[in-house]
This record gives sequence, structure tokens and C-alpha cells, in this order.
Amino acid sequence: MGTFDKVKEILSKQVSSKKFNPDLISENTELDSLGLDSLDIAEVLINIEQSFSLPEVSTEELVDIKKVSDIVSLIDKYQK
Repeated sequence: MGTFDKVKEILSKQVSSKKFNPDLISENTELDSLGLDSLDIAEVLINIEQSFSLPEVSTEELVDIKKVSDIVSLIDKYQK
């Protein structure tokens, strides 16, 4: 399973209670369009940090995360 697939799985669990079809999540999906509030997004990022064994992500990096592809890029940055 690739990085995007794992991120999509984590996001799908988070949006399952929202009015968004998780099958529509792509790398270009804007996080705002998923119906997630800031608390939901924080929870997603904590789950991603844990799932990928990332160090704690800085506030500056979090501010730049707008799309699913931004999450994938952040993971790739830390896993190199």
C-alpha cells in the first residue's frame, strides 16, 4: 500500500461521519472540501504522524497543508 493509499484510508475513516463520499478523495482534494473542521484535521494529522512514525509536525508545516497531496509530500519529506 502506497503513501497516498494509507492517507486516503485515514481520511476516509475521518470523513465517514460527514456528508462526503470517501471514494472521491484524490491527491488534489482540498481538505476544506471534506467537511472537516480544524479539530478533525488536527486528529487526522495526529493519526498520520503515528501511522507513518513521523516526528511532531511543526505549526509552520501544518499551516501549509491544504490538499491531500500536501500531506503526502510532508510524509515523503520525513521518510527520505
